[in-house]
Amino acid sequence: MASSFSVHTFFLLPFLLLFFCFFFFLILRQFLVRFILSGDRSTCYRPKMHPFIGCLISFYKNQHRLLDWYTELLTASPTQTIVLERLGARRNVVTANPDNVEYMLKTNFDNYPKGKPFTDILGDLLGCGIFNADGELWHTQRKLASHEFSTRSLREFVVKTLDNETNHRLLPILSSACADRRTVDMQDLLRRFAFDTIWKVTLGTDPGFLDPSLPMSDLAAAFEVASGISARRGAALVSAVWKVKRAFGVGSEGRLRASVKLIHESVMAIIRRRKEEAAGDKRPESSDLLSRLISGGHSDEVIRDMVISFVMAGRDTTSAALTWFFWLMSCHPEIEREVIKEVKNIHKSRELDRYQELKEMKFLEACLCESMRLYPPVAWDSKHAASNDMLPDGTEVRRGDRVTYFPYGMGRMERLWGKEWKEFEPRRWMAAEGREVARVSAYKFAVFQGGPRVCLGKEMAFVQMKYVAAAVLRRFELRRAGGERRPPVLVPLMTAHMAGGLKMVVGGRREVD
Repeated sequence: MASSFSVHTFFLLPFLLLFFCFFFFLILRQFLVRFILSGDRSTCYRPKMHPFIGCLISFYKNQHRLLDWYTELLTASPTQTIVLERLGARRNVVTANPDNVEYMLKTNFDNYPKGKPFTDILGDLLGCGIFNADGELWHTQRKLASHEFSTRSLREFVVKTLDNETNHRLLPILSSACADRRTVDMQDLLRRFAFDTIWKVTLGTDPGFLDPSLPMSDLAAAFEVASGISARRGAALVSAVWKVKRAFGVGSEGRLRASVKLIHESVMAIIRRRKEEAAGDKRPESSDLLSRLISGGHSDEVIRDMVISFVMAGRDTTSAALTWFFWLMSCHPEIEREVIKEVKNIHKSRELDRYQELKEMKFLEACLCESMRLYPPVAWDSKHAASNDMLPDGTEVRRGDRVTYFPYGMGRMERLWGKEWKEFEPRRWMAAEGREVARVSAYKFAVFQGGPRVCLGKEMAFVQMKYVAAAVLRRFELRRAGGERRPPVLVPLMTAHMAGGLKMVVGGRREVD
């Protein structure tokens, strides 16, 4: 017993000592910055502040409803901007002001990179991939990635990947559930679909995650664990806690380390195998991203990080958007009927190919935009100021500040969307004639970012979402299981996760007049 106690003590004491030293350093630093160096007399809007700890108490009380708390504060702010200062965290400027968003993402782009604090949070998983890179490294990767989103590539994506994955896997699963009147978790199903789809496009192989006859994929589960834990780092009450846990590889950080190891090893194995096949001329010419990166002569680590970034982006965003879209359709059957009419009328025309049909589905696109206004796939996005600055609304920004634009809150601002902002109203997106989707500023509807970092995959995302939405709604009627009417809870992980999933009963679609 004594021996066991001494061994545990030997390992525990250094851990506790390092933790308290690190925590003390953060407290001292916070005190110096706030009360000695800054001399801040700013009149910017902020929640209730306390000496030394800032808004830590309010943050703690609202940590499980941060999205709504931020939205309430932004609504009350005259400038739609707030400043959060709390013990153990960087000063955070949060804005729902389109002028500020444009200034960050475009006008003064160079002063608002991702920054080291952001890359630290996602660095274990994404490495130096495009979504975690700044400067020249980001420019190089963006140039490479832009070739994946040409019109030709998108047409191939529709014909080769979406058609096969939708018609041979997704729809048969729903047909089976319909025949049995069985409940399905649409969130889980759509994630599996998106994982298979983006994996095929990026790596040219089929993970078969959506195939119900295959066992649960350890690799897909590793992506789930890694993305969830990485996202929770960003919302941690005190960042020092996860950093200490990471140093010792314990708790959630231990699980993250194991998941990242599996992901990295799996992707590297595919890269090595593809290179061997290319050297032996054993594989036909392929158009996937991995083949292009290998032919470009990039290092294995750079290729790995770019591939993982693409998988993460394609896996989470479209599946999240479609999950909320199908829930909203189930709540608004009259709008659902209009979507189905449009889809069937366009599909009757034999003059258009499948890709062009999707381009013509304007009302469906408006519904998707309205869904993402209320439930954006990425609820917030942060940059870190490279130098002192001032936003257009007069808010002071200091070097190193976390500056966050907030699509979730922006979609709920009466000043941006009018008194009916709570209503799901796709027609707000239609131009006066009702034949085209109205152009809305990327800095008011910031779901796809804007400026130099505007999302390259925006068109591909709409193509995928339209294809799946049209294919499912033409054949099936989805309604929440048990007649549940309470709105689902949005959990802001890396994407807009629906707490508890979206359990739906699948019924056959009746003819629409």
